[in-house]
Amino acid sequence: MIVAIGASAGGMEATKELLQHLPAETGLSFVLVQHLDPKHHSMLTDLLSKQATIAVSEVKDGMRIERNHFYVIPPNTSMSITGRTLRLSPREESRGMHMPIDHFMRSVAEGYGDHAIGVVLSGSGTDGTLGIAEIQGHGGVTFAQDDSAKYNNMPRSAANSGSIDYVLPPTQIAQELARIARLPYRETPLAVEAAVPAPDGAALASIFQTLRRNTGLDFTHYRQTTILRRIQRRMVVHRMEKLEEYVRYLHSNAGEIKSLHQDMLINVTSFFRNPPVFDLLSSLVLPTMMKDRAADSLIRVWTPGCASGEETYSIAMTLLEFLGDRASQAPIQFFGTDVSEPSVTKARAGVYPENIQGDVSPERLKRFFNRVDGGYRISKSIRDMCIFAQHNVLNDPPFSQMDLICCRNLLIYLEPVLQNKVISLFHYAARVNGYLVLGASEGVGASGNLFATVDRTYKIFSKKASAARQPVTFSLNRASDRAEYGTMRTPLHLPDTSSTYLEAQKEFDRRLVTQFVPATVFVNDELEIVHTRGNVSRYLKLATGRASLNILKMARESLLVELRNALGRAKKEGTNVSKQNVLIKNGNGEGNGGEHHGEPSARLIGFDVMPLQLGQAKEIYFMIVFRDEGVISTAGRKTKQSPTAQKVMDATNGRITKLEQELAATKEYLQSVIETQEATNEELQSANEEILSSNEELQSTNEELETAKEELQSANEELSTVNDELRNRNADISTVNNDLTNLLSSIDVAVVMLAPDATIRRFTPQAQKTLGLILGDVGRPFLNINPPVKIPGLQEMVLQVIGNAQMVEKEIEVREGYGYHLRILPYRTAEGKHEGAVITLVENIKH
Repeated sequence: MIVAIGASAGGMEATKELLQHLPAETGLSFVLVQHLDPKHHSMLTDLLSKQATIAVSEVKDGMRIERNHFYVIPPNTSMSITGRTLRLSPREESRGMHMPIDHFMRSVAEGYGDHAIGVVLSGSGTDGTLGIAEIQGHGGVTFAQDDSAKYNNMPRSAANSGSIDYVLPPTQIAQELARIARLPYRETPLAVEAAVPAPDGAALASIFQTLRRNTGLDFTHYRQTTILRRIQRRMVVHRMEKLEEYVRYLHSNAGEIKSLHQDMLINVTSFFRNPPVFDLLSSLVLPTMMKDRAADSLIRVWTPGCASGEETYSIAMTLLEFLGDRASQAPIQFFGTDVSEPSVTKARAGVYPENIQGDVSPERLKRFFNRVDGGYRISKSIRDMCIFAQHNVLNDPPFSQMDLICCRNLLIYLEPVLQNKVISLFHYAARVNGYLVLGASEGVGASGNLFATVDRTYKIFSKKASAARQPVTFSLNRASDRAEYGTMRTPLHLPDTSSTYLEAQKEFDRRLVTQFVPATVFVNDELEIVHTRGNVSRYLKLATGRASLNILKMARESLLVELRNALGRAKKEGTNVSKQNVLIKNGNGEGNGGEHHGEPSARLIGFDVMPLQLGQAKEIYFMIVFRDEGVISTAGRKTKQSPTAQKVMDATNGRITKLEQELAATKEYLQSVIETQEATNEELQSANEEILSSNEELQSTNEELETAKEELQSANEELSTVNDELRNRNADISTVNNDLTNLLSSIDVAVVMLAPDATIRRFTPQAQKTLGLILGDVGRPFLNINPPVKIPGLQEMVLQVIGNAQMVEKEIEVREGYGYHLRILPYRTAEGKHEGAVITLVENIKH
């Protein structure tokens, strides 16, 4: 088993604590990925080796990992693992955060599966969040440091992702690692097709029954080796060694049922996973799919088992990049489905950590994502194209008429009986010549008569046009299931309906709409007509000039003012508005039969305006229902009138004429006001577009600042690591200095250390007495010192030793029977260089 450890700022202390409490014999291999300054040599290996009970080594390219060893990444590199060999590559120079922990943990997850362990220690940023999720998704066990972390951003981000099994201090992490290493079933991986022992088989059947009863999912025909690994992972988390013990715990703990259910689903995904597949989609699949296709033809794409949505959004981005300027004209629908409700909820939100910078190019981040706190969010234009739903591809009815189905790494978890069923469902769901994309280890198996191979390497297939439709069932009902859960309910059969009855019903509906439904118009928030019912030609007409569906431009002249007022009031107050006795004049054949021989007539109408809000949509619609209230004749026959009556009628007609003139003038004024308002609106719209353009520029500037901030944060983490190393090195130097000071103070020998220029560096207390030195002599040339002990040729001997690095020894007699043994040695550094001299004077008393 391999333990991948990720750390950044403050991670040195946590790693030391972890190493101090690890037993010498665990059988595990440890690899530390630490954020290091790429431009400086790291002393991390030397510092950690002093605290460890196991061997600590800095990684070299091609190094094989051994058990009970601790490996440290060198600076300015990215690291991965193949088998038991560590591979180093130069650190890529890219903008944004460097994510070496995610990179290494992903390779560990892919190579070791459930025999991988991930640990995230102290650090700022979010590096390790995606990598730890991959390890857990492949069945490994994951740890994060608790609040004891000096910088808790990294471990907290990993814990918040839901991919952490244990949140502990480093001391307890070491204890748990030692415990996991001792578990018997963690020693060697299960064989791919290993048979499950009989007792375990009975226990598994009980687990399947519990999951099916509580979640509705039947895992009976999932690969049992995979299922057993997931169960064993849960047993590790709960410190259990016997399967029967875990079954009892599962039956008595509803929360564990939910946790096991989520573990079973194995939500492992990322953006643009296996990039060559997306390159092939752009170069081969999409051009063929879009060839000879009508511009308004709907494009439908389905990604079953979409997990948290990365696969769906990746295909959406690939398609939009391929379409280019045509993307705004082509109707597109993406369907992402998964059995996990939390995954579907996350996919709908479209929010992902900043670690996706390693999978998504800067160009795509800028075009398809918006920056949010702590990460990125898919732009609204793409989210509006994508529909995410909880859906079980094995039991629920499939979608239909799909141009592309992308289902990667789902079939590998199913046994052949379910694989064949899923392939048949995909054949049913795809349109003729539609495409199917599977995972690298998957295929259509015995269903080669349904799909033709387009690319064998990357498992791309197309539906055969000549293939016979396969019988499709939407659930796998077994006799044992019916025996266990009782007789299954049979849905009631609807009475047989003949085609004659259906045709009669359609004709009935058509005549009802055309003859009896009142004239009705549906308009949107911009007052554009979106639908009509009944005969609306008596109230609306196509205006001259440029065609427009705006209802205020299509309304008949005498209806315009009342209709505008009613719509404005309904929009402002959000209530129904009703109008009665609105007079509409008809002429030139515009009437409804109320005219006699070309004589003008008028009609009284009424209408209701009702605001509508559909579902969760924010846009408001309006339904306008018109009704006739009678015809008024204005062409009376000429009759004899009395003079008085004639005068009254003339006065009345004159008054009417005057009012009509005033009304016409008012209409002209209102029309000019309307035109001025429309011109103002156009100017405001132009100003709004300029503001939007400025906003985009500001957003781009903000993204540049965010990127610079990330680079500074990365540099700060690396400097923090260097600072930790220097602080530890300083502590070591201080200890050595104290040791040296105490050593020199304790010996009764005169010792003087000289620099290459013969200046005094350090001396012992005995040298003060013998040679007459004082503390202020440190840094002074030794040649200027006149010692009380007369030593002939002392200065020449010192210069000789400094020059040729050859030792000099001499006996000095001060008086009879008393003298000194003089020894002058070259001063040697740890690297073997000669930098000065060391003078020692030892008393020599002759008896």
